[in-house]
Amino acid sequence: MDSYRHLDSDTSYLLEVLRDLIRFETVAPPGRFYHQIVDYLIPLFADLGFDVEKIVIPPEVFRERCDIPGLEGDRVNLRARLDAGAEETVVIYTHLDVVPPGEGWSADPFDITIRGGRVYGRGVADSKGAVAALIAALRMIDTCGKHRYNLEVVLTTDEEVGGYSGLCYLADTGLIQGDYMLCMDSFSDDVVIGSNGIITWQVTVHGRSVHSGASFLGVNAIEEALPVIEAILDHKSEVESRRSSLKASSELEEFGVTRVRPMLNVTVIRGGIKENIVPEKCTIRGDRRVVPDERMEDAVAEMERVLEGLEKNLDWKFWMGYPPMCIDPRHPWVGRVSDALEKAARRKPELVGAQYSLEQSYAAEVTGIPACAYGVGRQTDSNPHGADENVTLEDLDTYTKFLVVLLTR
Repeated sequence: MDSYRHLDSDTSYLLEVLRDLIRFETVAPPGRFYHQIVDYLIPLFADLGFDVEKIVIPPEVFRERCDIPGLEGDRVNLRARLDAGAEETVVIYTHLDVVPPGEGWSADPFDITIRGGRVYGRGVADSKGAVAALIAALRMIDTCGKHRYNLEVVLTTDEEVGGYSGLCYLADTGLIQGDYMLCMDSFSDDVVIGSNGIITWQVTVHGRSVHSGASFLGVNAIEEALPVIEAILDHKSEVESRRSSLKASSELEEFGVTRVRPMLNVTVIRGGIKENIVPEKCTIRGDRRVVPDERMEDAVAEMERVLEGLEKNLDWKFWMGYPPMCIDPRHPWVGRVSDALEKAARRKPELVGAQYSLEQSYAAEVTGIPACAYGVGRQTDSNPHGADENVTLEDLDTYTKFLVVLLTR
């Protein structure tokens, strides 16, 4: 679009939509208000000429693929398609669910508060701000531009659950179709061309329960677990000494992180039921972040070798999560996304890998559609998943302009 320098996004409309989206408390788990937020969005897309459908994952499919406790109700997703008569189709994706608000907010997390050039509210950065910007951008294109692509918008749920999300279901059932894919579930620091995969693991160390007054008659599972944790931490040092060929986000440079790193984390320990009972088991949980240069199967095999070398009564299991993702930085789609951002933001973006894991990688692997990610909000500044999550008005405006430039002729 030659007139990109003169774009002026309708900020008041964008904020009105964003306020409405934030007021739907789509916290996952449990995942309530999915029907309501999709019902709100359907007429917005229909008014812009999209064919819109509400897609509910069959309960039996969801039960089979996701065993995460605390989820309630239907797993509802939105798919909107616009045939603009173009030769190519772009799939645009992000999620509608959010994490719980937690403590420490200075205002209502389920409404937006504007102060100091920033918008505060749960989900403004991750990822409802991008949805509002997309709708504002599509409205601008509808009135003054010409679509460069046919569009398929998929707004799904349960991304924050980490199990079998709406995006996974749409990919598995062939309902995601296009030539390129833009994931809006990301940050506005850089264009993300790769991300880490994730494996969740659990080790249970077994002991023998007795009265603590005669603890020598039993086996304390917590004490038995200590050398297991030490061995895992030794392996953690080895894993995290490695570096990916992918450049890390520019936001992480100040922390000395210049290349994407694999990670091994111990994040949960549970053991014991009462002070005067020797615990019979201790459960340790964590995750392994796998860089695109590694294979998920090799990461599991390494962990298995560490645990097999211990003379402890234990068992372990793992869950393969989203795989690593990487697209060739020379791919034409990466070039188009980068060029659009450079025009909208007047800066040349970095092409980087993400430390975190994206469900986008699952869809990319299943569908084979080339994908990269660019979103709204900042890793080190917007505090996503924390109190007073926020995004700047400037970033919202720039993101809207970026979408207009990318999607118009």
